[in-house]
Amino acid sequence: MFLQELRLFNFKNYAEASLKFDQPLTCFLGNNGSGKTNLLDAMHYLSFTKSAVNPADAQNVKLGENQFMIKGVFSSANGKSHEVICAFQQGQKKTIRDDGLDCTKFSEHVGKYPVVLIAPQDIELIWDGSEVRRKFFDSLLSQIDHRYLEALITYSSFLKQRNSALKMFADRGKTDRDLLAGYDQKIIPAAEAIFAKRKAFLLEFIPTFQKHYQNLSDSKTEIMDIQYRSDLDGVDFRETLGKNLERDLMLQRTTAGIHRDDFLFLLNGNEVKRYGSQGQQKSFLISLKLAEFQVIAERKKFKPLLLLDDIFDKLDDKRINKILKLVTEGMFGQLFITDARPDRCREILKDMKLEANIVTIENGKFT
Repeated sequence: MFLQELRLFNFKNYAEASLKFDQPLTCFLGNNGSGKTNLLDAMHYLSFTKSAVNPADAQNVKLGENQFMIKGVFSSANGKSHEVICAFQQGQKKTIRDDGLDCTKFSEHVGKYPVVLIAPQDIELIWDGSEVRRKFFDSLLSQIDHRYLEALITYSSFLKQRNSALKMFADRGKTDRDLLAGYDQKIIPAAEAIFAKRKAFLLEFIPTFQKHYQNLSDSKTEIMDIQYRSDLDGVDFRETLGKNLERDLMLQRTTAGIHRDDFLFLLNGNEVKRYGSQGQQKSFLISLKLAEFQVIAERKKFKPLLLLDDIFDKLDDKRINKILKLVTEGMFGQLFITDARPDRCREILKDMKLEANIVTIENGKFT
């Protein structure tokens, strides 16, 4: 898959912009705040139908305007072009159009034009709570398994309704158990499907992740692992919901389920966030993303876009060279890099003998 063209209208700091790409590697160079990351986020929109930075569509409209539009033209391996348009207007629903046809279900669009984004905020995967890690694996699985995404949507929708009902019962002092049973009939099979897919996926993912970590770190003694913890592990979830009902009513929320799952990141059996050095944590994160890229490429039979946002600022020369060596070896397809220090980026490309499109950005203008 190759992104040939990107056009923006009233998106973030861009009133209007048009870019065409004819090289596998493109570098966006400019000062912080110039709009480099916004270009990567526009590509994320075309893939996921939402921003990677700010999920509120209204906050991605250029200041003073009331709508935005993102257009991308992709070419597939057979040479066929596909036009994707994402448009939003205040007070109306967002629309996604793929080859002239409106997408009635955004979930069916996710995974058609996959992207992998490596960005500074990835450190949240290690330092923040379980929700961030679930989101990472949900995003990955959603791009390669539509049944997983549908189960996730079903679970989230009926979990929200169940929690609203629990709050309503507390306000009224009366419980409608038949209503809860109806929600549980939807929640239980969706939760069991999600749990099974997450558990099975990790068996495939962990060896790929560990291989990339060993390559980045050059260490044979550091054992990095991912441990999956779930309320559904080894139990009957229907029985669990029944046993927890009184507690759920008291706390006015569902206290067991896959929405509480966590993925523990481990170094030699200990949590990476507590026992890993900065270098080990960075290698861990990059390895996660490289494994994500590889798994998607293997499942989809084509390579996703790889977006590297300001990683030169966050990595040492050794890790940068390791990643770019993968570029020279042909692991990636189309790659986009942002950097706030143009001279550094050009020097790195020169040292690695890499050809690239160089786009310099200043106040939303390109050269």
